Amino acid sequence: MGGVIRFVRQTPCAVLLAAQLGAVLIYPFLDNSFVGRQLFALFGLVVLALAIVAVRATPLLSWVAGLLAFPALVLLLIQVATADEDLAPWASGFESALYFYAAAAMLIYMLDDEHVTTDELFAIGAVFTVLAWAFAHLFVVVQALDPGAFTAAVNPTADRTWIEVLFLSFTTLSSTGLSDVVPITAHARSVVMIEQVAGLFYIAMVVTRLVALNSSRRGRDPT
Repeated sequence: MGGVIRFVRQTPCAVLLAAQLGAVLIYPFLDNSFVGRQLFALFGLVVLALAIVAVRATPLLSWVAGLLAFPALVLLLIQVATADEDLAPWASGFESALYFYAAAAMLIYMLDDEHVTTDELFAIGAVFTVLAWAFAHLFVVVQALDPGAFTAAVNPTADRTWIEVLFLSFTTLSSTGLSDVVPITAHARSVVMIEQVAGLFYIAMVVTRLVALNSSRRGRDPT
C-alpha cells in the first residue's frame, strides 16, 4: 500500500491521465442504467482527488483546488445518496472550475523548468484530458441553463448524455471535428469556439516547448 501511495505522489499526472482514460473506456458500460451512472459519479470523486494530488505537485496553491473540489464532492455525495440527478449541473459547475484550475497548474508545472521529469511528460497528456473534462462539465452547465443547446443525430431534442458532451469536448479540443453532437444555440457555440481556440493554443505551446528544449539541449552539448 505504501508503494502505491508513493507512486501516486511521485507521478500524480501519470495517475490522473490513466484514470481519465480508464473512465472513457468504463463509462459506456455504466451509461445505460441509473445504478451505473451513480457508480460513475462515485468514480468521479476519485478523479477529483487525483486532480487535487496533481495540483499539489505544481507551483499553484493546492488549497484553492480543495476549495473548488469540496462543494463538488458534497453535491456528488448528495446526488448518489438521494438519486437526484438534477444536482448534476451544479456539481459540474464546480468540477469544471477545478479542472480548469488543475489544467493551468499542470501547464505551469510542465513549463516551469528546463529539466523535464517523467511526470512532466505525462503532464502533456494529462493537461489535454483535464481540459477536455473541464469543457465537458461546462457543456453540462450550458445545457442546463440553455435547454436544447446541443443536438445530435440520435434523439435530437433530448438532453445530451455525459459521454456525448465528453465526446464533443475531445473532438473539439483536438480539432478533429468528428462529433455528431452539434451546438445549435449562440451560448453553446460560443463555448465550443473558446474550446477550439484553447486546443490550438495548447498544441502550439507544447510544440514550442519541445522545440525550445531540444534547441537548449543541443546548445549545451559539446561540439
